[in-house]
Amino acid sequence: MFRLATPPDISERDLVERCQQNDQPALKRQSQRLLYERYKRAMFSTAFRILNDYDNANDALQDAFVEVFRHLDQFAFRSTLGAWIKTIVVRQAVRKQQLEGRFQTLDEAVHDQPAPLRDTVTGAELDAAIRTLPDGARTIFLLVEVEGYMHREVAEMLGISEGTSKSQVSYAKKLLRQRLS
Repeated sequence: MFRLATPPDISERDLVERCQQNDQPALKRQSQRLLYERYKRAMFSTAFRILNDYDNANDALQDAFVEVFRHLDQFAFRSTLGAWIKTIVVRQAVRKQQLEGRFQTLDEAVHDQPAPLRDTVTGAELDAAIRTLPDGARTIFLLVEVEGYMHREVAEMLGISEGTSKSQVSYAKKLLRQRLS
């Protein structure tokens, strides 16, 4: 007899396979729920940092998981499942930001001397300062400095040049230094 219970410690590969069980809809739905529950907090955090808006982050998260389940058969295990899902979440958040017309990069030439930074900055202060950055600069800063994407990847993802990606990170750092000094 096949057991429907899906243990929380199930491997990524087994979870993906169970999410694709079209001949067992109850197992498929249960496994999809487990996958969502396993990744929703981290993915919401990523979307929220990019969008800086609770409702928009939830919308992006929902759209991203629809895409995850729609294209799960294309996941080839070349990376972790979480990394693959995060890429989809980032793209959905950026797409949402662009659709709203909030995403603008600045043509700011940044060659000023850095502002001195206080000796101690709390995580909450840094988070608050990041949230005040202009949308384009904040998004690119988060993708490069927090999420670890390369400038080439960010440029490709956002449809901008690699130089624009680099200048936006530099501009974001300059603004953060000013706001935290």
